[in-house]
Amino acid sequence: MFPGITFKVVGEPRDVASARQLANEGRYQFQWWALSLLPHARPLGGQQGSREGKKGSDKGIDGVIAFIEAGGIAKRVLVQVKSGHVKSGDIRDLVGTVQREQAAIGVFITLEKPSQDMKTEAAIAGYYHSEAWNKDYPRIQILTIDELLHGAEVKMPPQLSPFKKAQRVEQPDALQGELGLSIG
Repeated sequence: MFPGITFKVVGEPRDVASARQLANEGRYQFQWWALSLLPHARPLGGQQGSREGKKGSDKGIDGVIAFIEAGGIAKRVLVQVKSGHVKSGDIRDLVGTVQREQAAIGVFITLEKPSQDMKTEAAIAGYYHSEAWNKDYPRIQILTIDELLHGAEVKMPPQLSPFKKAQRVEQPDALQGELGLSIG
């Protein structure tokens, strides 16, 4: 509606240091902010438009990304966010959560750099094969806040339908046609 308008958001972390500060000030605010770095991720719990979130047991799921697989089957990517100390057990827990929830992929977002043991646990989890796109995606992915701030993305099937869509037909003019009714 306002082409070319620019604005500056004040208070959103733009680097790891300010992300760390947000994590220290409010764990749930950090979690919601971290999820906002993933396009189409929806926080689990809370009201739409609210940043309060679900502060109880989340069963290891902080956010969800949905996509459609072949045959119109809905699939999910589960997202878990950790701001504190992380370890290989966290990745094993995510693997268990992905299996329990029958999700396609699990994403672990961390403020800290993952250890080699964490990377190994993620690799052991194998791949999710997308029938619609005939492509393999790592079943467990570890993304750091630093990587996300520099453009890293979840490796997953596109959220677009793998089926062709009809082209949109544009009307040459925006005038409304007449109904041909007479008054009188």
